[in-house]
Amino acid sequence: MKHPIARQQSFVGLYLLSVLVLLPALFNQQHHVAAITTINSEAMTAQQQQHQPTLDQQQQQSQQQSSAKPNIIIILIDDMGFNDVSFHGSNQILTPNIDALAYNGIILNRHYVPNLCTPSRATLLTGKYPIHTGMQQSVIINDEPWGLPLNEHLMPEILRDAGYATNLVGKWHLGFWRKDLTPTMRGFDHHFGYYSGYIDYYNHTMHMLDRNFSAGLDFRRDLSPWPEADGIYATDVFTQEAERIIYQHNAASKPLFLLMSHLAVHTGNENNPMQAPEEEVEKFAHISDAKRRTYAGMVSRLDESVGRVIRALANKDMLNNSIVLLYSDNGAPTLGIHSNSGSNYPFRGQKQSPWEGGLRSAGLIWSPLLQQRSYVSNQVVHAIDWLPTLASAAGITLPSKLELDGVNLWQVLSENTAPQLRRLIHVLDENDGYSSYMRGTLKYVNGTTDGGIHDGWLGDLPEADTDPTAPYYVQQVLSSEVHHVLGHDRLGVEEIESLRAQATHHCPKNDEDFNTAMHRCEPLLEPCFFDLERDPCERYNLAKRYPLQVQLLAQEVEQFRQSAVPSVQKEISDPRCDPALHDGVWEWWAESKAEVQSGHYKINAAASVVTAAVTCILGNVWQRL
Repeated sequence: MKHPIARQQSFVGLYLLSVLVLLPALFNQQHHVAAITTINSEAMTAQQQQHQPTLDQQQQQSQQQSSAKPNIIIILIDDMGFNDVSFHGSNQILTPNIDALAYNGIILNRHYVPNLCTPSRATLLTGKYPIHTGMQQSVIINDEPWGLPLNEHLMPEILRDAGYATNLVGKWHLGFWRKDLTPTMRGFDHHFGYYSGYIDYYNHTMHMLDRNFSAGLDFRRDLSPWPEADGIYATDVFTQEAERIIYQHNAASKPLFLLMSHLAVHTGNENNPMQAPEEEVEKFAHISDAKRRTYAGMVSRLDESVGRVIRALANKDMLNNSIVLLYSDNGAPTLGIHSNSGSNYPFRGQKQSPWEGGLRSAGLIWSPLLQQRSYVSNQVVHAIDWLPTLASAAGITLPSKLELDGVNLWQVLSENTAPQLRRLIHVLDENDGYSSYMRGTLKYVNGTTDGGIHDGWLGDLPEADTDPTAPYYVQQVLSSEVHHVLGHDRLGVEEIESLRAQATHHCPKNDEDFNTAMHRCEPLLEPCFFDLERDPCERYNLAKRYPLQVQLLAQEVEQFRQSAVPSVQKEISDPRCDPALHDGVWEWWAESKAEVQSGHYKINAAASVVTAAVTCILGNVWQRL
């Protein structure tokens, strides 16, 4: 019989031999683990290694490539009406900074978006229709366990891979029930803001009054709750953060991607929805409606924010290589749930409707890289287009496997070429049973929301509520912070007045009564058909005159329906979300799928299998010794 020491030596030898035999096979099965990538890279031939640049050379090349790329700043406004920026002709709420940015850049006169917050944001970041990401039905409510699917490759991930520093300031609203759905897990280096659809403007809590949940703080710096901002008006705190990011950014090292996703002008919590600094509200004593007056204060503070951000970019010498895109995520909810009294007039409908008032967004783009500026573009642009368009401007080639719905419009916009005709599926919601589709200037609407009670022309502004300083509007634009930074000599009084006139919309005069049986649109009974070129206000239903055209459009909608993926919406309330269970904070409440599938867990799992196998083998060996 062997000596115990000899048996132990044999045991150790067999253990090491077993590990050496089993580990390669187990690791080969875990080929997605980062550690294996390293092992494979170390197995390169000496000849291949000789052709690899050093780390310093790689970093130098990356910096040279990335520093030439433009900074990309997207200012995303929440629930602002088409008629609530004064470059579209309204004299009730003057927005001189936003208007100066528009007049110095390109006014996007036909800019379309999905008609709700969550689908709109998903569209911007994926370049796809909501029907192709499963985000087509409603918005994410805080207690619902769903979000933007992890298989989608997002704009911040693409830009970060191309060398950008990526930052989200403000609203997310694409899911947070699992940690791996949150912004810093989806391509953003940093996030400063909130996960919900809305929060209180001052204490930054979110309170679901129709649920038996506690109010909870929904404000973070990256993954950590951030109560330090308590008491600071949300628009101001987001502006301060944007300024900090800009001033601390090293533009020589990396280009900047900043998505500034405002709370404004969405309502806050339902027990105190309309919030603006008193000094802003006082500027609008000429507005007779108190709610609208507060809304004006919210818009005014937002306009000031735009001026501050542009000034910061100028002070940091970043404007000469920047693209600034500004738009509203959807039309304003004039009436009903979360209504803010915004105006989409003269367009029909509002947020969460199939009409132009819910789908047509106030938008503009500015950049010194645009060959043509200071013009009004009638090119149809959709939120799906911004990913391929901005990628093109940055010289980034997108892989075809992304299967984007959007198209690259950078050259069209930059050179002000003739508008291209588009086919757009605006809405295809099987849950609420309505669709909205456009081919060229032809529009098809089948079904509607809220029983049609918000299908009219909402937000017509009283003439008596005109701002008394409106006669000096052009001077206000020319003396604005943005124009001081961007303004060029050729943009004078006549040019501004001309651009504003081109961007102002009216319903064309027509002697026929659109309330007659021939022209009346009743989308809950049968589809409606409009020619937007002649009737942008969607008053004259042409379905009875052109039934064949309606059939053709319906067939095209059906083609989109066939390509749709199932909705990922889960209309269930998960009580584990309650902030009372998370130290008074809204945060993820379920295990992340990514953590389970991560290399860390896979390596641990592999080690566990090895240990179990080795133990089994050695147990048998030990019995034989």
